[in-house]
Amino acid sequence: MNCTDPVCESPDTVAVRVSGTMPARTPTVVITTRNRKEELCRAIDSAITQTRSVEILVIDDGSTDGTSELLRSRYPSVRVERHASSAGLIVRRNEAARKATGDIIFSLDDDAVFSTPYVVEQTLKDFDADASIAAIAIPCIDVLQSDRLRQPLPDRQHVYVTSEYIGTAHAVRRDAFLRLGGYREILIHQGEERDFCLRLLEAGHFVRLGTADPIHHFESPKRDQRRQDQYGRRNDVLFAWQNSPLHLLPGHLLATTVNGLRFGMRCHRFGRMIMGLGKGYFDILRAAADRRPVSTRSYVLMRKLRQSGFLQIEVAAQHLRNLAEREQ
Repeated sequence: MNCTDPVCESPDTVAVRVSGTMPARTPTVVITTRNRKEELCRAIDSAITQTRSVEILVIDDGSTDGTSELLRSRYPSVRVERHASSAGLIVRRNEAARKATGDIIFSLDDDAVFSTPYVVEQTLKDFDADASIAAIAIPCIDVLQSDRLRQPLPDRQHVYVTSEYIGTAHAVRRDAFLRLGGYREILIHQGEERDFCLRLLEAGHFVRLGTADPIHHFESPKRDQRRQDQYGRRNDVLFAWQNSPLHLLPGHLLATTVNGLRFGMRCHRFGRMIMGLGKGYFDILRAAADRRPVSTRSYVLMRKLRQSGFLQIEVAAQHLRNLAEREQ
């Protein structure tokens, strides 16, 4: 088969491919929401004022506070897909990707905003540096917690890639997302981005650190910390089970368990961590048929990116080639 799309390539053939003139990209801003209509309006307002015209798609995951009715009266140009019952964030984000018309999807939490009108335009340009780039980790600030910039760019002289993106601050190529099946819905909540980005890497794609103005995230007080703790530890176990090469699986599961327990002791939420880890090991039985371990080369590069935070794209591509040669 003669295929030049990076999703048809294996990591063995990953190389730096500087593009020429790229066709105009069409962006869709996706917002999944449930019972946060006031916060949601701020997110929509920030999308409407972007210098680049965008499709805005809101997935209402079973709101009971009149969210959809408000949006249809206040924002007639916004697409609203309302559901009578809740299926969860991961399911709705996968649905949004299928229903979006744009070829680039910007995922924005309902309690976040584009800090300036230029974020979408700036991020679209970030895709043009190399054909292997399938997602952009957009800089982000959790405004209510600190002024620390997350997913920061080291400098503007090079193109940097990283291991994963934050859910509320990224853009992804829709075709790559759909071809890989989107997020694993068994994860339900927490950690789906890390799992997906590893599968992107296995398919020969990179997540680039973006150059845009930051996303401002105003973490909602309605978030359930208990739920985040339990699903976080559960999904750490499932991530190891689903993705780790067999010879690395025991060590990864052991490290996941020890680190989860240490974190629980340090933050005085030990019981939640125990419960989450227990659910993870129990749910391995449910996920047995879903085990699709990545190659050792992708796994090793993922670990290297997590430890260092980022690598220049040329270095990451060469690292994949070197690992592939060692495996032959």
